[in-house]
Amino acid sequence: MTDTISDDVHRRSSPLPPAPMDDYAFPELRLKRTMDDPEKTPLLLVACGSFSPITYLHLRMFEMAADYVKFSTDFELVGGYLSPVSDAYRKAGLASAEHRVAMCQLAVDQTSDWLMVDTWEPMQKEYQPTAVVLDHFDHEINTVRQGIEAGNGTRKPIQIALLAGADLVHTMSTPGVWSEKDLDHILGKYGTFIVERTGTDIDEALAALQTWKKNIHVIQQLIQNDVSSTKIRLFLRRDMSVRYLIPVPVIHYIEQHNLYKDDSTASTDKGKGRQEPGSSG
Repeated sequence: MTDTISDDVHRRSSPLPPAPMDDYAFPELRLKRTMDDPEKTPLLLVACGSFSPITYLHLRMFEMAADYVKFSTDFELVGGYLSPVSDAYRKAGLASAEHRVAMCQLAVDQTSDWLMVDTWEPMQKEYQPTAVVLDHFDHEINTVRQGIEAGNGTRKPIQIALLAGADLVHTMSTPGVWSEKDLDHILGKYGTFIVERTGTDIDEALAALQTWKKNIHVIQQLIQNDVSSTKIRLFLRRDMSVRYLIPVPVIHYIEQHNLYKDDSTASTDKGKGRQEPGSSG
């Protein structure tokens, strides 16, 4: 009799240790090596956020973006990364970086064949602005690895772009939250793909960002999903089910490590210019 894999959330597996955070190596196993169409512009998406915990919406955002890129742009998607924020972010409800990286890794390992988790940002002792994180990816992808093989004997630089929820672009349009220098660096050099979110006036937010309009791509949610990490933590504190809202291996991990029993794991100092992609929590 062969072993079968069960997704039973009530079946406890052996406890998993937190992710190792000692040595850094840029993950590239799932990174596309050669383009399918050399006439297109290669694109890599990066989602920065707390991921405390990661939800199906975080993962779904990448799939919505992939469809948008495929049908509505001249880009070719070559990779996608989750970049969890470091512990220095000091946000209420923020589990340790080791736990959040482990949960993200479980989620992509179990649900995706192309997403990866990068541990450079969560390993940092100090908070890293989004612009610096995108610079890190640009360095690893285009300087160290010299872009991607175009398929015609040449190599092309890969366009790095930020993937985020509409609440992020709303903060970008709010005076005093982001510096003009960082906005120009993120939206001018890299660009962003924004997934619409229930309750956020995307048109109002975009009105203040017209300078970078050509680099801001808005993705409609054809099936509305407003799950957030904040709501997941609330459910967990109330001992309510979160099945089908977050991946089962992540549920097991949370139970095994007794996470999110309360929301006082960090101070409420959120820092400046940073929101969780797809969620305010």
